[in-house]
Amino acid sequence: MTDLSAPDAAGLPARRAALDLLTAALNRRSGFDEAAATPAFRNLEPRDRGFARALVLATLRHLGPIDRALDGRISREPPEVVRNILRLGAAQAFVLGTPAFAAVGTSVDLVAELKEGRAFKGVVNAILRGLTREPPDMTDPELLAPPWLFSRWSAAFGEPAARAMATLIAAEPATDLSLKASSPDLTVALEAEELSGGTLRSALRGEISTWPGFADGVWWVQDASAAVPARLLAVQPGESALDLCAAPGGKTLQLAAAGASVVAVDRSAPRLVRVAENLARMGLTAETATDDAGSWPDQRTFDAVLLDAPCSATGTYRRNPDVLWAAKPGDVAALAGVQSRLLDSAAKRVKPGGRLVYCVCSLEPEEGEAQTPGFLARNPEFALAPMTPGEGGAPEASLRSDGTLRILPHHLVGGTDGFFVARYIRQV
Repeated sequence: MTDLSAPDAAGLPARRAALDLLTAALNRRSGFDEAAATPAFRNLEPRDRGFARALVLATLRHLGPIDRALDGRISREPPEVVRNILRLGAAQAFVLGTPAFAAVGTSVDLVAELKEGRAFKGVVNAILRGLTREPPDMTDPELLAPPWLFSRWSAAFGEPAARAMATLIAAEPATDLSLKASSPDLTVALEAEELSGGTLRSALRGEISTWPGFADGVWWVQDASAAVPARLLAVQPGESALDLCAAPGGKTLQLAAAGASVVAVDRSAPRLVRVAENLARMGLTAETATDDAGSWPDQRTFDAVLLDAPCSATGTYRRNPDVLWAAKPGDVAALAGVQSRLLDSAAKRVKPGGRLVYCVCSLEPEEGEAQTPGFLARNPEFALAPMTPGEGGAPEASLRSDGTLRILPHHLVGGTDGFFVARYIRQV
């Protein structure tokens, strides 16, 4: 693996790529992933590509403290591209451990390459040199999260929980894996610990496709929390199961591995291609359909339906820190309306006596807890099917008094994605 603290870890091509990734991540939702998928990025040398990704993720995980430090030294706001170069320079010096002279020098070289940035060479040099003489505190939880989100989390879950959640923003997460079948030998080979529910948490780093068992199709990457909803459906061999908003497909794989006859629906054809590829690698089968989950015209009903609804995704910040900075307060209310519509549509696809699991990888109550009362009022044929402590591998601390789950990132040692999960049963 590349030593990211080395002065020559990567050159200007990697830093130019990092600048593009950071700009895209801060300007639009999914911007990081879209920029990372472009030929310009993918055609970089592997070392440059790896450095650029690591640098941008380090910047996003510490963006609040970095901006606070920069604000204390910027007297007149520069163009966005210049601030982003300053952000990257600060992340190199204070997160990745790049020597100060290299972090400053490469940032000055990068700004000098840009027509709109050349006039700011001296500014970049002075600000970063000043910061290296008085290093900022990069660990304050109340700075790690955007202020509006920290306030929301404090109001919803209490300030101690909000601080614990925000602290995890700065931490690079381990990789969680779901297995098609348990394998003690693989646990050792992957340098993994087994979590409740059967998820393996691997300490390995580097290219995942080279890890033991990948080519043999015995595991797939899936956060420990993301694996809980499909387990709660408890599908049996031969049952029919519908996975709505299925991509990237981890839950489809779980349902198929459990022996269900699965239909996976997603509106994104390219993302469904990835689902099909993963099914093939795992030696599993499922029917796929490209359509909106709320208007899919198929009239079949199913024993088990899983709706992982579109959401603000604030619970995924450990692996996707860009979601914190791309999200806006207005997104939550708009998405809550979409979720209600999709829940009502999903309900129509459940057989009498069948189960429906609703989940979102959001930390916002409007997208989670607030959905259940309205859903039950609109769909009186359904009743809540409460979970029991630890069911599905969920942390016991996540169980709410009504039997739904509010998984917070600090509920699992080492962190986990934030999720809300509710299970319903169709009585008639």
